[in-house]
Amino acid sequence: MPYISLKLVEGRSIEKKRVLVSSVTEAVCNSLEITPDNVRIELIELKSDLFSIGGELVADRKQDS
Repeated sequence: MPYISLKLVEGRSIEKKRVLVSSVTEAVCNSLEITPDNVRIELIELKSDLFSIGGELVADRKQDS
């Protein structure tokens, strides 16, 4: 049973998260030949002021959703 942790910067809508977990589940099922009820996905939202890219806080960068 795959357990997948996905980290993303907070702020995406629930609709985008639904699309994400559906797409990842489908890809895992196709790759491993398993059913969706065997796939676990954990979304971990990172606060933009506690995560950096290239030495710059994400909160200080222009967001590209």
